[in-house]
Amino acid sequence: MSSDTQGFAQDLLVDLDRDGDDPLHRQIESSIKTRVAAGLLAPGTPLPATRGLAADLGVSRGVVVEAYEQLVAEGFLVSTRGGYTRVAAPATGPRADSRAPAGEQVIDFEWGRSDPASFPRGVWLRSLRRVLNETPHTRFAYLDGTGAPEFRLALASYLNRTRGTEAHADTTVACAGFAQAINLVLTVLKDQGARILAVEDPSADDDARVLAATFGMKVVGIPVDDHGWDLAALERSDADVVVLTPSHQWPVGAVMDTDARTRVIRWARERDAILLEDDYDAEFRYDRPPVAALQGRAPERVVYVGTASKTLTPGLRLGWMVAPPRLVGPIAEAKLLADRGSPAIDQLAFADFVEHGEFDRHLRRTRPVYRRRRDALVAALAQHVPDVAIAGIEAGQHLVGWLPDGLDEDGVRVAAAAHGIRIHGVSEYRLAGPGSGRPGLIFGYSALTERTIAHGVRLLARAVAT
Repeated sequence: MSSDTQGFAQDLLVDLDRDGDDPLHRQIESSIKTRVAAGLLAPGTPLPATRGLAADLGVSRGVVVEAYEQLVAEGFLVSTRGGYTRVAAPATGPRADSRAPAGEQVIDFEWGRSDPASFPRGVWLRSLRRVLNETPHTRFAYLDGTGAPEFRLALASYLNRTRGTEAHADTTVACAGFAQAINLVLTVLKDQGARILAVEDPSADDDARVLAATFGMKVVGIPVDDHGWDLAALERSDADVVVLTPSHQWPVGAVMDTDARTRVIRWARERDAILLEDDYDAEFRYDRPPVAALQGRAPERVVYVGTASKTLTPGLRLGWMVAPPRLVGPIAEAKLLADRGSPAIDQLAFADFVEHGEFDRHLRRTRPVYRRRRDALVAALAQHVPDVAIAGIEAGQHLVGWLPDGLDEDGVRVAAAAHGIRIHGVSEYRLAGPGSGRPGLIFGYSALTERTIAHGVRLLARAVAT
């Protein structure tokens, strides 16, 4: 290899082959990753600043930034505002737990968590700066209950492009995540006479069930398994509002096919019912193209709900609804009564983030990270606990593993805790409660590194063996 096709950093040994097929940022990632895995870069070791490393290597700073961000997302590096980027500790994510053996930490397969390390702080900061420098002062006053116009316009355009919705700025409402969305919708529909709420069984809609009980509404379950929804049960339910996750059912991972969607929409129109579509992780598909949102087929019947919690971070507390026109006004009024509106600056920053293409770029960066973590989990389960049957499509940030005959869900969870593993069972989210239905475990993997996942499954296998 000639000297004019190589680049070496002075403060960090990185070998670049400029004639090679791999992009430069991938070569930087691979070089650092290899040295970390070999123990040649110890935990806590500070890395050169991106600008300095870029100058040493003779590449643009953006190449180094992209490599660092990917390594942070994968758990090899950690970055703090105003400080150095450093090599991460050997395992990130586990937390101390009193049930774990003394001196050990818990590996937590908690579901519903994006990786907080993946939040694009620098890019988000640029959007905030543009908002603070360029937005008229009037936008920082009180807004109406639907939210900032820029947010609603950018979001409607994004959802129509990526999710196949029929969204408009005047049918989009800002909210503080799914919990507030279901609160506002049920408040409005209860006042309009709704008396029966249907939820998937199993499902994570504790917020919906608690609110329904508070409002004096009856709750009925619609059974869901690997094969889909029991639509006959839905048609018998006499429900006024139904909460569904049709693009990726939580937790079993089923996808509602075209015939089932047609049947559900026909039922809702005949029943004059509202379908609340929780599109909680539609951005993450690994084995097939995304399925279009249900809302696009029946905008007059569906309240579409999405949030930034899975894609960016739950700390933003930023969500949105696309509602039938007749419900927008009442929902906006309920929103104002609840909290006087969601923070304007966050909405405006998100709109800028979307319009500058940063949201798309962020998702392109995080999808392969989460896919590799899922692949690592599937491979580890196949190797160490092969009798666990994986359910659902390759998507999202969690998967369900059905336990074989002879294994008790609660017994496995207790044994796992004794080995330093925290994990939830499927029956916890059934209407009949723990111990009911087919036993299974819910593996959240998005906030764990591949090494931590593999170690956690090995510990789980020991627990199962007991």
